[in-house]
Amino acid sequence: MIRPAVPEDISAIVDMVRGLAEYEKALDQVETSPEQLHEALFGENPAVFCHIAEDDGRVAGFAVWFLSFSTWQGRHGIYLEDLYVHPDHRGGGHGKALLTELARICVERGYGRFEWSVLDWNTSAQAFYAAMGAVPTAEWDRWRLDGDALVKAGS
Repeated sequence: MIRPAVPEDISAIVDMVRGLAEYEKALDQVETSPEQLHEALFGENPAVFCHIAEDDGRVAGFAVWFLSFSTWQGRHGIYLEDLYVHPDHRGGGHGKALLTELARICVERGYGRFEWSVLDWNTSAQAFYAAMGAVPTAEWDRWRLDGDALVKAGS
């Protein structure tokens, strides 16, 4: 079962964020708190959203996403920030169900794109996405400002 996250899911979402970061060998980079995620997802003006995969009433996985916009298409899209399925629930179709639900939302709302990033070493994820029909955008590299560089650029 796929459903929108509710405030009672915050603890499970934080645990999955940490599980994803550990898998990506970046657990030391996780700064988020339950309070921050609660505000981001359920505050007065949420700009990020989350869907939960359930299996027998237990949280099996999640997808955190937000709206993007294409000036070329003149339409919104969905950018998938994180997709994670607990190791003991993998292979049960939860990841595919989460992606299918977000694709359905795109189609239903007339959005033009559904995009995400994949680590270059995560070949199992790349194969999973390719099997769903997704293709890499090889001509684009993702760039980032954060930390001290962000502070300097914003000063």
